[in-house]
Amino acid sequence: MFPIRDHNPSGRTPYVVYTLMAANIAIYTLVFFGYDNPRNLQALYNAYALLPAEIVAGYDLKTLITSTFLHGGWMHLGGNMLFLWIFGDNMEDEMGHLPFLGFYLLSGIGAGLIHIVSAPDSLVPLVGASGAIAGVMGGYLLMFPKARVDILLILVVFFRVFSIPAFIMLLVWLGMQFLGGFGSDPDQGGVAYWAHAGGFAVGLVLTIPLWLKRGGPAFWNRTKGQPPHPETNYVYSASRIPKLPRKKPTPGPWSK
Repeated sequence: MFPIRDHNPSGRTPYVVYTLMAANIAIYTLVFFGYDNPRNLQALYNAYALLPAEIVAGYDLKTLITSTFLHGGWMHLGGNMLFLWIFGDNMEDEMGHLPFLGFYLLSGIGAGLIHIVSAPDSLVPLVGASGAIAGVMGGYLLMFPKARVDILLILVVFFRVFSIPAFIMLLVWLGMQFLGGFGSDPDQGGVAYWAHAGGFAVGLVLTIPLWLKRGGPAFWNRTKGQPPHPETNYVYSASRIPKLPRKKPTPGPWSK
């Protein structure tokens, strides 16, 4: 189950979201085609990925930001960019371009620091924009809890798209990060669940001043918990699978 779009496109062009998406895609493409040698690739990650033990020792503080522009594969990159595209435009619209960029980077830094707390001695590289984007999702939960999000549900061969309020999808996602965090060892690599949960919390906290400036609960009453511009209604139609006429079997040499 994962989101594919929301029903509230931004009221203005989200230049920062587009720039961040372009930067992440460009950097991944350069790494993919330019670092086919495993040694060179390892050297790149050692220089720009986040290594908790090095940060604790006071080295490579720049990696708190540079690590958010590196990804481990196309699926990792694609999933992150999808979430940024869905939730980032409305947050940029509400915050403004430059404040949103600062918010995004601070969320990424906060996510990295919380990951370090969960595994301070780890030398496993941390890469990905997930923590920063989780911060965007945390802010979205506070600002637009009732915005409708389309979810694609896949159960083996069953596919269905349906709409749910954003707060349900976001809280389910957050719950999955806590479950994953308690059930995994961050020193062994894999998904950085605590970076995700931490980024979400940091983004939510950083959004509180904006939410209060807009009126707090009164803002929800005015907007009904949705972005303050017209909602887009998508029309769904059932797909039709054409029926092919059956051919009569050709008689074989042993048929009667």
